[in-house]
Amino acid sequence: MMNFIGEIAALLTSVCWAFNSVVFTRAGKRVGAVTVNYMRLWIAVPALLLIHWLLFTTPFPFAIEPRRFLYLGVSGLIGFVIGDGMLFESFLLIGPRLAMLLALLVPVCSTLLAWVFLGEKLLVLEIASMLVTIGGIAWVVAEKTVPGDMPISGKPRKYCLGILLAVGGAAGQATGLLFSKLGLAGGYSAVSATLVRVSVSALALAALGLFQGKIHAHLAKMKDKKALLEIAAGALTGPALGVVLSLVAIAHAHIGVASTLMSLTPVILLPVSHILFKERITSRAIVGTLVALLGVVMLFLI
Repeated sequence: MMNFIGEIAALLTSVCWAFNSVVFTRAGKRVGAVTVNYMRLWIAVPALLLIHWLLFTTPFPFAIEPRRFLYLGVSGLIGFVIGDGMLFESFLLIGPRLAMLLALLVPVCSTLLAWVFLGEKLLVLEIASMLVTIGGIAWVVAEKTVPGDMPISGKPRKYCLGILLAVGGAAGQATGLLFSKLGLAGGYSAVSATLVRVSVSALALAALGLFQGKIHAHLAKMKDKKALLEIAAGALTGPALGVVLSLVAIAHAHIGVASTLMSLTPVILLPVSHILFKERITSRAIVGTLVALLGVVMLFLI
């Protein structure tokens, strides 16, 4: 089983993503996506500091090399601040199920980026696999089926904006994975790497909040105890546990393989979205999701 530690970590990551996409959507409806993005990182930092201290007897990897810190810091800014910021907004516009379906573009983007920047080979079958994934996603997106309680109903512009934000979030996550791969070179600890990524991102958002004068407004929204609980639960399964697992995955498995297994979230969300968000899941949505996933699996098998 230890031979498949990367693959197992990737599968568990997909479960974490499914859970926190639901709780972040629910919290975002109450306090806004921007506040969710701020608060979940601020909550995740102390949790990761404690985990790091328990594992390594130091709260922070102070001995990290400057180049590695740069790679991981950039990874966090692109993945957490930019990518996730766009993804959370898309949750509110098109729902978590459709937004996470578009996240299937992450392995496609990851494969292309690895080909360009890491020199990994790009085969004809891989190109075909990516086209299958994109085709399945496009087929579902063209149906424009969203939850009944989403504010998007009857508003094509907001629907298109939600799609664009989700695609941007996928590109941000893929780019973040690329920089994380570089930062993890040499067997660097995934826990330490996650702490660096989250800390840099949290500090960047804190600086931005101070500059905009909105820190107090974000904190004031935490009077909503239900939203706070949902954000905390999502923070522990997302920026903490989920991200650690994702870094373990890409450290011990090919980046395309890891991205593939971390992309099972839309399948998990099909029944969840129907039950929690009263979303009408059509046969087209199911088939399109499976076709898109098939394209990702083809990448895994090649």
